[in-house]
Amino acid sequence: MGERKTYGSYNDGCAAAHALDLIGDRWTMIIVRELLLAPKRFSDLQRDVMGIGPTILTRRLGDLVEAGIAVKTEVNGLPGEFYELTSWGYELERVNNALAEWAVASPSLPWEADMSPDTLVLTMRAHARPRPDLVTSPATVALHLTDSRRTAAGEVSTYLAHLTPGETTIVRDLIPGATTATLTATTRALKAVILGQAQYTPSTPDIITTGDTKPVQWLLAATQLSS
Repeated sequence: MGERKTYGSYNDGCAAAHALDLIGDRWTMIIVRELLLAPKRFSDLQRDVMGIGPTILTRRLGDLVEAGIAVKTEVNGLPGEFYELTSWGYELERVNNALAEWAVASPSLPWEADMSPDTLVLTMRAHARPRPDLVTSPATVALHLTDSRRTAAGEVSTYLAHLTPGETTIVRDLIPGATTATLTATTRALKAVILGQAQYTPSTPDIITTGDTKPVQWLLAATQLSS
């Protein structure tokens, strides 16, 4: 198989066309999406990007590294080799958000399909906004999410949401700290709340709240698609 032709090789100097040369192949932006919150091992990506084969994953990761979008790295002495986005690669979160905002209007959007934990949190981050009308004091909510796409019990992905009257942020929880409340949920149940398909109450199935429920309500109100 010959080398793939780029748009530039057809005398197309458009920067958007070049962007598609870099990230337009099938699976590439999905891999990038799963790296936006934290570095991951090859095995982590194979778990989180459902449907991709190891050969294609290897090829796409190699392309990302060659393009300067990702690098191979070590993380805090943890075993194994990790892939991490470069500072330029992390800027693709804005692209991911813009694509998602545009696609919400699609009549064929699979609303009932599940999301990976990182994808759901990225959705919450894209919608995140300050709610000074609700948030009366700084609060930190721990999110423990299990992947509804898996029938067997899998590992829990943990995130920290920080709320103040002027800001709402969510990050991967790499260094556990003090929290005001904990929200434990399946991605399917939390997605329904975030996208406005279900209402949250402390007794919502597959969503368990411990600690002060008020910051959890603030977080959901600040990150829902419509509120």
